[in-house]
Parts: sequence; structure tokens; C-alpha cells
Amino acid sequence: MSDKKTARKSSKTISILLAFAMPYKKTMLFASLALIFTAGITLSIGQGLRLMIDSGFVAQSSSQLNSTTLIMLALTLLMAIGTYIRFYLMSWLGERVCADVRKAVFNHLIELHPSYFEVNQSGEIMSRITTDTTLLQTIIGSSLSMALRSGLMFLGALIMLLLTDAKLTAIVFVTVPVVLLPILIYGRRVRELSRRTQDTVADVGTYAGEIIQQLKTVQSYSKEQFENAAFAAQVEESFDVGKLRIKQRALLIAAVLILVFSSVAGLVWLGGSAVISGEMSAGHLGAFIFYAILMASSVTTVSQVWGDLQRAAGASERLVELLQEQSNITSNTVTDRQPEDLSTTLAFHDVTFSYPSRLEQASLKGLDFIVKPGQSVALVGPSGAGKSTVFELVQRFYDPQQGKLTFGDVDIRELNHNSLRDQMALVPQQPVLFSNDVFYNIAYACEGASEAQVIEAAKAANAHDFIMQLPNQYQTFLGEKGVRLSGGQKQRIAIARAILKNPRVLLLDEATSALDAQSEAKVQQALTRLMKDRTTIIIAHRLATILDADHIVVIEDGSVIAQGTHQSLLVDCPLYKKLADLQFTEGTQLNRD
Repeated sequence: MSDKKTARKSSKTISILLAFAMPYKKTMLFASLALIFTAGITLSIGQGLRLMIDSGFVAQSSSQLNSTTLIMLALTLLMAIGTYIRFYLMSWLGERVCADVRKAVFNHLIELHPSYFEVNQSGEIMSRITTDTTLLQTIIGSSLSMALRSGLMFLGALIMLLLTDAKLTAIVFVTVPVVLLPILIYGRRVRELSRRTQDTVADVGTYAGEIIQQLKTVQSYSKEQFENAAFAAQVEESFDVGKLRIKQRALLIAAVLILVFSSVAGLVWLGGSAVISGEMSAGHLGAFIFYAILMASSVTTVSQVWGDLQRAAGASERLVELLQEQSNITSNTVTDRQPEDLSTTLAFHDVTFSYPSRLEQASLKGLDFIVKPGQSVALVGPSGAGKSTVFELVQRFYDPQQGKLTFGDVDIRELNHNSLRDQMALVPQQPVLFSNDVFYNIAYACEGASEAQVIEAAKAANAHDFIMQLPNQYQTFLGEKGVRLSGGQKQRIAIARAILKNPRVLLLDEATSALDAQSEAKVQQALTRLMKDRTTIIIAHRLATILDADHIVVIEDGSVIAQGTHQSLLVDCPLYKKLADLQFTEGTQLNRD
């Protein structure tokens, strides 16, 4: 059953890869014609060798020797031209198909549901896009070409052997299955080990990437030696699997070499005996040996590249697995109404939600509240209450298991999720910046934004002044995750991006909680400008920043326990009063200190 399942999986993988190659039918056709042409020329050289021996050497005819030599040289030139065309076209096809696969995988990944990345490591996924596709390109462009050529040469040589001497060819038919047997046996093992090798290499890359990203934490805890040992263990595990794979390939090649050349030696002995007894001419024996060696070298080449092909099969399966992942969030719109034509009223109706990775634990339980157009609503509650989950559902990264969330008066599941998100902008607590310059990071919100628009957005976000002090101003490279900027500067870049998008709905995940007083004041000014005339939901960690909010929703353990203004909640909600007393009392004490 397992073998049948593996066979079905392999067949599906091959069919998907063929789908990527089909747009280039002409290239495949010309490559195939070049392959057949060179194979035919190579096989005809054996007949030229027969004529050279019988008509030239044996007959001692200089003219025949000269003419057959010229024919052999012409055939060699034609073979070289055909080989050049075949190699170029196959290599081009390998590069093209792998580029298409890489783009398809990436395009599919960025549409996948966020829950997929909760259980799959980003480093392992990146390994598939880079390492696996590079391996696939090498195989299609080189190893597959060699395997196809060798397979065709094997069949052609076998036919020519049969035409040259049927008796000796009968012996070949007996030995061929014996030679192919180790390829089938060891090939399966090599494929399994190749898949394991790719997985362990991905694990190594994932581990290294995580440690490099968290290098300051590693060094602050003096864990360099610990991480060196842990990484070494990962590398050694990968090496051990690779060593097993190499051992299997070496055994495969050695077994094939022994069987093939032992068979050739036997055939040469039998053919030599036939020449001595007068049953065969020397030219026929020369041609027979040529075809036998050609067949033997073809089998040897196949055995050598078989391991590469198995590695490609493993890499292909990993890539196809990514392509076959289905997203839980789709853009199949039910209504003709567009989000831009709806009011910005956001309403939660008895919403219950659990994250896919922990379905037994509800993050939201019967959540009910409404955000009216142009209103600023703050979400307050202890850590883990479900405030950030609200943002996840509003942007439709997830759908609730029960209840519904409406935009305007339409269930957001009936809307195109990309069009819905176009109406919103998020300013997170930890701003996300790309490894690019300042201009790119601000303009990311609006494709085709002009320099004037970007500068205007930066000024509105209180970011223009510090940007102009950077080495290359708006063309300054910010490093990975904006590492060259302070926390307040990163936050103002993120706000400028949101301002440039000009959203109708604004989602603020307390953007000032981790900033010093001076940075907080500048960021707060920028946020005030951004919130004007926009429907805004604020996740509030510091109550001092939401005193002027139109409406406050208190959430505890995934449920709304109170709603109102700051003053009314101080009277009606014990939890809110407790949070306010703690924060404002601490703040007063700090000021006294």
C-alpha cells in the first residue's frame, strides 16, 4: 500500500512539473530532435568503424581508409553541433522551468493562510524555494539531459547489436536485467535518503537563520558556545544522512560498473572467438565492441545520474507540497457590493474564535460590539484577553468559527479580502520595515507614489526631519528590519506608510507603548493627524493614550465585559478601574520619584 501511495505521489509530482514545462513545447521539441539526431550520428559511427576496419585495415586500401576517416570526422562534427544544441536547449529549459516553479511557489505562499506559518518554519520554507529549486534546475538542465541521452543510446546500441550479431545480442538480453536490478533497488533507497537530506539541510538553514536574527539575545546570555554545539549537532545530523546517501550511490555505481564491464569483457571474448573461427569479420567485431561499450557507458551514466534524479524527485515533492497547500481564506465573493462603496461600520456579532493551532482554547467568546463610521474605539484588557485577535479577524486573516463580523452591513466573508484590506491600514506596536531604503518603505503602501507624496506623508508623520539627517536621506538603506533606526523612528516610518495609503479604517496597536517620552510625543502627534475623520480601533496598553476615545470596550478572557467612556467605566467596570488605578498611580509615583 505504501509503494502504491508513493507511486501515486510521484506520478502527481511529475504531472505538475510537466505542466510547468508544457508552455515551452517548441524548446522541448527541438531539444528532442537534437537528442535523436546526435544519438543517430553516434550510432552511425559504429558502422563507420566497421567500414574502416574491413575496407581499410583488412583490405589494406589507402583510399578506403582515407574516405572512411573523412566520413568519421564529418560525423564527429555533426555530433558536436547536435550536442551543443541539445545541451543549450535543455539547460535553458531547466533554468526557465525552475524560475517559473520558484515564482509559482512564492506567489502561492504569500496567499496562504497565516495558520500555515504557525506550524511551519519560515527557514524550512525558504530552503524549498532556494535550495530545492536550484537542485531542480541542475537536474533538468544537466542530469535529465544525460539520462535521456543515455537511455536513447542504450536502446539504439541494443538494436545495432541485434543487427550486427543476433547470437551475441541474445546474451546481452540476459545480462541487461541483471545490470538494471541494482539501479532499481539502490535507486529507491537513494530517493528516500535524498528527501531526508533536503529536510536536514533545511533544518540547518532554519536554525542558523533564527540564531542570526536573535544574535543580540544569544550574546547577552553568553550562549555562543551552547549555540555552537547545538548548530554543530544539526550539521552533523545532516552530514550523517548525506553520508548514507553517498554510500548508497557509491554502491550503486560500483555494482553497475562490475556487472557492465564484466558483461562487455565476456562479449569481447565471445566475439574474438567468432573472428578466430571465421564466423565474424574483424569489422563486425569492432562495431559490436563499439556498441557494447556504448551501451555499457550509457548504463553507467544512468546509474551515476540516477541518484541526482532521485534527489530531484525528493526536491520536487517538497515543492509540490507547497503548491498544493490550500488557504482557508479565499476571495470567492458572494456579493456584488464593493467594500469601498460600504460604510466603515464594523460590528462583531456573537463572535467565537479559536486559532487553528489550538482549537480547544477559545481566544474570543461571544464577542459583541460595534464601531461606527468616524468613531475611535479603544480595546482595553489584560494581556491574553483577545485584543490582538480582534485585529486578526477585522483584516480577515482568520474567520470566526461562530458568529459573524460585518463591514457596513455585509458579512466580510462575502467580500473580496484584498479589497477589504485596501480599506484599512495597520500601525503595529512593533513596526515592520523591509531591507530597503526609506523611500521604498514609505511608498510600499501606495504603488507608484511620487516623491512629493512620500515626503508629504513623512512630514505628516513627523519623520521628514530625521530622514533628512540620514546619510542618503530618503535613499538611505535601513538594513534588515530597519536595524539602523531607533524605535521611535521606525514607528514614524510606519505611520507615514499608513498616511500615504489614506485608509478609511485605521488599526492602531498601541504604537507608543515602548517609546521614550520625547519619541512618544512626536508619534502621538502623527497618530492624531492620522486618526482625523477615520474609523479607528485602538488596542490600548496605556490608558493615558485613550482618554479622548469616543468609546472604550473592555475585554477579559475573550468576552466584552463593559463598554463606555473613560469616566463611565471608572464607575461601572471594576476591572477598568483597577487598570486605571494601577497605571495612573504608578505614573504619579514615578513623577514624584
